[in-house]
Amino acid sequence: MMMTQQEVVTVYETMVGITDQMLHAATASDWDRLVELEQECAACARRLRDNEGVPALAGQERVRKVNAIRKMLDADRQIRDLTTPWMARLSALIGNTATERRVARAYGV
Repeated sequence: MMMTQQEVVTVYETMVGITDQMLHAATASDWDRLVELEQECAACARRLRDNEGVPALAGQERVRKVNAIRKMLDADRQIRDLTTPWMARLSALIGNTATERRVARAYGV
């Protein structure tokens, strides 16, 4: 079923709320919650993507959509700023563990 223009804007604004929660989760280093929220946001994005045939938004609906996208992009940047160092540390830990295993196998330790 095709969404109305108002429903489309509502989904974008719902995604803003989810990305705000994602930012809070990332700030608190609650990675499990962050993943759950990412899945919720992806479901909203799929809903928008699968909704073909809605005419382009105009007027106030378009302004609300643009504002929602800007807020999501800002939250996304902040989330990346928080998660990038964590991902680098995780990658280093994984790399060190793999190196330790290779050394142990090579020397029969």
